[in-house]
Amino acid sequence: MRVGRPTLVWLLLSATVAGYLGFSLRRPAKVAFLPGPASDGHHQIEVACTTCHTPFGGVPQAACLDCHAAELERAQDSHSVQIFSDPRHADDLAKVDARRCVVCHTEHRPEITAPMGVTLPPDFCAVCHGEVARERPTHRDFPANTCASAGCHNYHDNRALYENFLAEHAVAQAATFPGRLPEREPWVAHGPGTRTPLSAADADGPVSSAPELVAAWAGSAHAAGGVSCSDCHRSNGAEWVDHPPRDTCASCHQVEPEGFLAGKHGMRISAGLDPVSPSMARLPMRAAARSEILGCNSCHDVHAIDVQRAAVGACVSCHADEHSESYPESPHGRVWLSEVAGASPPGSGVSCSSCHLPRVPRRVAGDLRTVVEHNQNDNLRPNEKMIRDVCLHCHSLAFSLDALADPDLIRRNFAGTPAGHIESIDMVLSRRNDDAESPP
Repeated sequence: MRVGRPTLVWLLLSATVAGYLGFSLRRPAKVAFLPGPASDGHHQIEVACTTCHTPFGGVPQAACLDCHAAELERAQDSHSVQIFSDPRHADDLAKVDARRCVVCHTEHRPEITAPMGVTLPPDFCAVCHGEVARERPTHRDFPANTCASAGCHNYHDNRALYENFLAEHAVAQAATFPGRLPEREPWVAHGPGTRTPLSAADADGPVSSAPELVAAWAGSAHAAGGVSCSDCHRSNGAEWVDHPPRDTCASCHQVEPEGFLAGKHGMRISAGLDPVSPSMARLPMRAAARSEILGCNSCHDVHAIDVQRAAVGACVSCHADEHSESYPESPHGRVWLSEVAGASPPGSGVSCSSCHLPRVPRRVAGDLRTVVEHNQNDNLRPNEKMIRDVCLHCHSLAFSLDALADPDLIRRNFAGTPAGHIESIDMVLSRRNDDAESPP
C-alpha cells in the first residue's frame, strides 16, 4: 500500500513534535509545557515543573510546604490546617477548602492573580467572617473586599496586627526615635578544635596569587578565624579551584545559605536550575548587571568580607526601581551614611539589608542566636511582616502601619510622611473603652 505525500508530511511533523516534547520532558526547564506565566513569587522557577507538580497527580500539599512550612510556622499561621480540622468549620470548608494552598493560590492564571498570589475573589474573607460587618459597629461600613487592606488583616501572618499587640503598642510614642539594630551573632561550623588566627605569611595559595587578594584575606574575618586559602580553594584535598562553588561557603556558613536558597535570589538553585540573573527579574534592573549571576560572592567580597558593601552597594548595583534609586537621599540613606562615617554608633544606620535581610532570632545548633535572614523576600509580602523585626526598632507601631500602607511613600523610600492614617489601633482602643463602660 502506497502512502501519500500528505500522510508522510503529517507523520513526519507528528514525529518531530513528539520527539521535541519527549526531549523537553527530560530537561529540567520544561518551557514547552507552561500553560501560562507563573505569579511573581514563582516565575523564576516556573520552568521547573516537577518542583511543584507530580506527574498526573497535580500539585500535592507537600510541594507547597517543602518551601513555605518554616515560614508559616514562624508566622504562627492564623489559618493553619489544624484550625480547619475542627468539625465546626465543616460548613465553611464546603465553600472554600482552605486546607490546601492551591485552592487560594492557583498558578499560571495571571488574569485573576491578585497580590500575594491569591486567585480567589477579593471578598473571600466574607465566606467565613460575614458576621463581623454586622456585629462590630466599627466594621459596618467596610466592604468585604477590604479585609486584607494594609494595617487590617492578613490571612497567614497577623503577628503585628492582632488586637492585643495593637493595644500593647497604642501608648503615646514618638513616630521616629533613635534606634539600634540587634547585634549579629555569627555562627560558623568549623568542626572540632580551635583555629589559630592567620596572617599574610600563612597564605598557602599558588605563588601567582595576586598580592592584593592576599592582603585583603589577611585582614578579613576568614584569616582571623583561621580559614586559610586552601580551606576554600582546595577543599577536601582536591585540586586548586580559582572560583570555589557555593557549596564551599555552605560548609561553614550553614544558616545563611538556607535563607538564600529559600528566597528569590537562590530559589532557582534549589529547583535544580541555573542561578538567577537580574535579566530574569520583573522589577527594573541596571543594564550593566543584567548578565550577572547571583551567588554568595555577588554581594560578599570573599576576600575582604566587606559587609558594608553587602548591605547597600551590592543591592543598588543591580536594583534600579524607584524605591532603590531613592535610597541615597532618603532618611534611611542619610542615617546609614552617618554610621558609615563614624558619626553615629554601630547599628543606628538603616541599610538596604536592615529591612530586607533583617537580623532575627533563630534557633541554631540548639541555641537561640541573632542571625541575618538571607531570604530577602521573607518579610516583603505582606509588608506588615517587617513591623516586628524591623520597623519597631526606630518607629512607633502607628507610624509603621501608616507608612507601610502608603505606596507612594514606599516608592520614595519613605522620604516624607504618610499620606493617610490606619485606624486599626483607634478601633481597638474604642472597642475596649466601650467594653469597659458597658454595664455588667
